Amino acid sequence: MSKFTQIIKRTGAVVPFNPERINNVIYRAAVAVGGRDKEKAAELGAKVMIYLENNYESGYRFNVEEIQDAVEKILIENGHAKVAKEFILYRGESSKKRLESSKHFSKTNENIPWSKIWRALDWSSSHELNTVEKLNKRLRNGEFPQIVHESERAYETQLDTAAEIITDRKDEVRMVMVSGPSSSGKTTTTYKLEQRLSKVGMKFAPLIVDNYFFDLELHPKDEFGDYDFETPQALDLELINDHLARLVKGEEVLVPHYDFKTGKRSESVTPLRIKENEVLLIDSLHGLYPPFSKEIAPNQKFKLYLEPLLQMKDEDGSYIRWTDIRLIRRMLRDSVHRAYKPEQTLLHWHYVRSAEKRNIIPYASSADYIVNTSMAYELPLYVHRLLKDFQEWVPKYNGDPLRIDAYERALRVSKMLQAIEPIADDSPVPGTSVLREFIGGSELDVQ
Repeated sequence: MSKFTQIIKRTGAVVPFNPERINNVIYRAAVAVGGRDKEKAAELGAKVMIYLENNYESGYRFNVEEIQDAVEKILIENGHAKVAKEFILYRGESSKKRLESSKHFSKTNENIPWSKIWRALDWSSSHELNTVEKLNKRLRNGEFPQIVHESERAYETQLDTAAEIITDRKDEVRMVMVSGPSSSGKTTTTYKLEQRLSKVGMKFAPLIVDNYFFDLELHPKDEFGDYDFETPQALDLELINDHLARLVKGEEVLVPHYDFKTGKRSESVTPLRIKENEVLLIDSLHGLYPPFSKEIAPNQKFKLYLEPLLQMKDEDGSYIRWTDIRLIRRMLRDSVHRAYKPEQTLLHWHYVRSAEKRNIIPYASSADYIVNTSMAYELPLYVHRLLKDFQEWVPKYNGDPLRIDAYERALRVSKMLQAIEPIADDSPVPGTSVLREFIGGSELDVQ
């Protein structure tokens, strides 16, 4: 039993000291550089504990930085320089993000597609949908069906443009990669894009990237037993690159199969070959992540990036956060299709955000085209579906130092949804809408 019982977080909150977290953070750093040895991570974690016990008195309250300093020291002294470097880089990035989120930091964020956002804002303003107040006014006037029509038309127009760009490059493109953060609408958009391109004679061979997950037992997890599927290192990137390179050359590969029920991957299951008149179609969170397709020449790839870039201010004059829209979408989708309770999605979301801020969003600028998948009418549909849940989570996680992220998100989203006129009848929403991917009732075979 450890002689230490508490640790002080950067927020000042005092939480229980859990040695398993040290093992986890070492393993996560190892995974980021290609390591998968949990026993070695546990061995190094034990050495960190010995160091702490030899250098600090019983009952000492560590701060997070002291623990991280000890981890760095042990990694370096035991010959794990690559893992130590990854850990140091992670610390540096975390520190930078905290600085950038402070009210004194005003540097332009280069990860934001400003040109696309300006177009989204211009559209919202011209349709009287750039504030919750204006949205509510139109809803009270009975204009919900009209808002649906306007929003869907804007989305479909963007897909037309994307299809035109790909068509112009069809002689050189060998793969179309649809990427974007969780619940941005990749599945439906991929389906709709394929429909458009098939009309100009393009044929596709889909590659299901989920089949390249490592076995579940090799994934990092936290002290709550929650596995991290969001990081690109959860995928066998080396095997993906090998298969992509061979497919582009016209060779046949045997795609593995990942069983989510057992958490196991079976090798060499499904044969796949790109025919001379076919293009590989890839729907993946990490399609823009450079190591994902490093073996493929840039001119052979068309990279499409999706994000619900809603431009609407709440009652306080702050823009509604895109991550909150995607959180709600994922809650609804996972509760129906993955038997995953909305509360579980809330508690897991910090993993989602951490991975996408590091491995997805920074590469948005490398996309060939960006599609805004937000629908100005979607928030009213979420009010009666999830407002009550968010209101219950606020007091449940208030004051819990281990669930600060969940509390802050629940508080923000509940306040946002409270201010919006609810719409229970979703019948005006087309059965082919990207939103049907989340609220159900899709007429497309996209699940």
